[in-house]
Amino acid sequence: MATPSQGAKPTPEHIFNTLTAFQQTEALKAAIELDIFTNIGEGANDPSMLAKRVGAAERGVRILCDFLTIHGFLTKDRGRYALTQESAVFLDRRSPACMASLSDFLASERSKSTFALLKDAVRKGGTTTETGDHTQPYDEMWVTFAKSMAPLTGSSAAFIAQLTNASEKQPCKVLDIAASHGMFGITIAKQNPNAQIVALDWPAVLEVGKQNAQAAGLGARYTALPGSAFETDFGKDYDYVLLTNLLHSFDPQACEALLRKIHGALKPSGRVITLEFVPNEDRVSPPMAAGFSLIMLANTDGGDAYTFAEHEKMFRDAGFPKTTLYQVPDSPQQVLVSEK
Repeated sequence: MATPSQGAKPTPEHIFNTLTAFQQTEALKAAIELDIFTNIGEGANDPSMLAKRVGAAERGVRILCDFLTIHGFLTKDRGRYALTQESAVFLDRRSPACMASLSDFLASERSKSTFALLKDAVRKGGTTTETGDHTQPYDEMWVTFAKSMAPLTGSSAAFIAQLTNASEKQPCKVLDIAASHGMFGITIAKQNPNAQIVALDWPAVLEVGKQNAQAAGLGARYTALPGSAFETDFGKDYDYVLLTNLLHSFDPQACEALLRKIHGALKPSGRVITLEFVPNEDRVSPPMAAGFSLIMLANTDGGDAYTFAEHEKMFRDAGFPKTTLYQVPDSPQQVLVSEK
């Protein structure tokens, strides 16, 4: 929703829409859980037919679909609904790019309850929840994350594989730290038949990645390494270490300690590839990267969305003399490549 333009007569609309934004979250979550988008995509496009398909009241389906139309997820013509292009690609479960599973984590009761405590987090300067120390396993939370968030990785995983020169098919050894669903390492291994992936995460979370690796046919080229990134022995001689959406969970001191440990596990010519939300130095742009800091305030003891200068300093202090920033195509995220 656009904010009021400068100089225009102020109205309370922006305030009202922000205070009621949770209604959009719940409407989209309900539509995903009822499979509204898939059924409309299959042709059940009027309230009566759709209600029968999803097992709901016709009045309820009509009001929900009208709301989704108002907010740009559906179109409506003469009483019949259709998917927008965005919804057809990302919310119809028949689409290979479907991201409907994201609601299981992003709109979970745990996620919402965390933000209900935001006032307390602001006062403290960190989360007041019991799951703020991300050096601990919290199996239920991270297994849900691993099962839900894999569809979001497509463009960034492909870009990271490109940065490893996977298409050249040279032998390489990759350590994927906090591997979760495993899709970053799996994408490299699918493009490079000579890549060996070592995936590190908590034991319960690794089971999700192992299942995905098995489905991808990687066999012995995907090895699980259970444990803490801060305590587990990584081994040696890695060509690449992947740090995907991890550093933002910790304060700079913890990040530097982890990076020094990674430095010792790399080959002399090795590189760290880091995927993050990297705001500009003003810390308010671009919106999604900059806004990620609030998520870290609500969810972690000391994490943040770090600027490039802050990342560069952490890597330099850990022994990496050069770090280069890249924008991931078709994504709000950035990749940093740090050379040993």
